[in-house]
Amino acid sequence: MFLPCSVTSVVPVWIMMAQLQQGGPDEKEKTTALKDLLSRIDLDELMKKDEPPLEFPDTLEGFEYIFNEKGQLRHIKTGEPFVFNYREDLHRWNQKRYEALGEIITKYVYELLQTECHLKKVTLPVDATESEPKSFIFMSEDALTNPDKLLVLIHGNGVVRAGQWARRLIINEDLDSGTQIPYIKKAIEEGYGVIVLNPNENYIEVEKTKAQVQLSSDSSDEPAEKRERKDKIQKETKKRRDFYEKYRNPQKEKETMQMYIRDNGSPEEHAIYVWDHFISQSAAENVFFVAHSYGGLAFVELMIQREAEVKNKVTAVALTDSVHNVWHQEVGKSIREWMRENCCNWVSSSEPLDTSVESMLPDCPRVSAGICSFPCLSASRGKERSCTNLKLTTVNSSRMCHLQQTTIQTAFTQPSGLVPPDDKPSHPLEVQSAMN
Repeated sequence: MFLPCSVTSVVPVWIMMAQLQQGGPDEKEKTTALKDLLSRIDLDELMKKDEPPLEFPDTLEGFEYIFNEKGQLRHIKTGEPFVFNYREDLHRWNQKRYEALGEIITKYVYELLQTECHLKKVTLPVDATESEPKSFIFMSEDALTNPDKLLVLIHGNGVVRAGQWARRLIINEDLDSGTQIPYIKKAIEEGYGVIVLNPNENYIEVEKTKAQVQLSSDSSDEPAEKRERKDKIQKETKKRRDFYEKYRNPQKEKETMQMYIRDNGSPEEHAIYVWDHFISQSAAENVFFVAHSYGGLAFVELMIQREAEVKNKVTAVALTDSVHNVWHQEVGKSIREWMRENCCNWVSSSEPLDTSVESMLPDCPRVSAGICSFPCLSASRGKERSCTNLKLTTVNSSRMCHLQQTTIQTAFTQPSGLVPPDDKPSHPLEVQSAMN
């Protein structure tokens, strides 16, 4: 009998075996023989041959990739863009490889924030002990002392970290498309202090000890009889689960546990913590926020928790595809009124840039980002206005975009609120929620 040489062939054998069991005596004999044959297959070894070890380089050079002079990720030897399907029919391995590369790029962006943008890395909590989990943010040297204006950047949720808008854009397009670096450089040129939040850095992962693994499996508070019944059912299905696990995950990964960072265990907590310890203590007369996707929700939660302080210090807020919801977050009337005057949400739309977009929510104006989501930052209250102006170039129908720096718009003098839609300068920044 032919023995399949790959697991993709082994699974149909089990299906065939089930079909044989429905037949007569001859088919049952064949089933018995097939079972005997399959019992000799070492699935662990078979799968390991199909799936290479989940061990990847820890540097870009190790992956044989580098960012060229245009900020594009390219293969060192071929000059080709990143290829996800590096190994055919090995989706899990390819995904793990992609994630490993993403971690390297995160560290690479951190380095750029410090070397190119000249930001400093600040540890959180501010009074952290040597042994406890820690996070960090990035700030310009004058972030707390600049008497005029401060720009605060908050990215969306997912795998992105400080300095990033979208990891996929960094990998598939370029650094200007997927990072906050163009915004930071423009802001510094225009005399802003800058604070870059890191709302997704909420915990560290540590490997569980054997005792912790055992404890987690035995830590049920259920009555003994109910637990015994469940154990019996589990034992009856254990073999099937074991077989499936060997097929799905032959290289069993280590069990880990999450240790949350004090007072920074969620994006909302993080935003409030940075406000309390840094933004509210800054000397800037005008504070501006750019908040993308879940970052918008985090800002609204900050307003709910620190309403009077935010109203007193924040001049304008640019939201991009924000996922906040004034009803679900129970936003009061006074906050909704303030948001209508001081916030604007650039949303994905096929309408021309800055065209008003209808909304069911009574919070802030929603305008078209010209397919992609781009913020417009401008001051209010009759003070000097300054915008970061970035030009949109649509790349394809999947909303891939990249940036071209153009000019800075200054000296706007609208008496209150954001610049009206007809007068807003167009200056998009690609920060898509679909590509976090």
